[in-house]
Amino acid sequence: MPSPERTRPATLVDTVWRMVLRLGFRLARAWWHLRRPRHEGALVAIYVGRALLPVKSSYRSEWNFPGGSVRPGETPDAAAQREMEEEIGLSSYSLLPAGSACGIWDGRRDRVHFFELHLDCIPELRFDNREIIAAHLALPEELQGVALTRAVAAYLGRDLRC
Repeated sequence: MPSPERTRPATLVDTVWRMVLRLGFRLARAWWHLRRPRHEGALVAIYVGRALLPVKSSYRSEWNFPGGSVRPGETPDAAAQREMEEEIGLSSYSLLPAGSACGIWDGRRDRVHFFELHLDCIPELRFDNREIIAAHLALPEELQGVALTRAVAAYLGRDLRC
């Protein structure tokens, strides 16, 4: 999968942030497995032509789509827009609703809202090199052998129901 951004070397501060995020995520997952909290999230499937743009976070082994939690009082669409800008620097794009999926993922009772963004060419992406460290373009069929989050796997399998 070709990388749409030149990767810059991690600075000491980036490395420390990555370690904190990795540890924090592991602790949160342990807590979620004990408590089984309800969670609502929003993810954006970005298409460049037929190819998808999954992202790699520093604290997960699986690839995911840009996105994250829906904050209290926030709509899923607004959360998807906010997360897309925070994680890869894209803003002011119209997102198309693409369904929702529910499951117990990372120990949480999760409802994930999916949105799609269709582009003709890849725009310049901006990563913080701390939370999001890479992105790759790949055709959906090329992602079958790649480690993906369960939410992304549900989207690709079109298992969009709650």
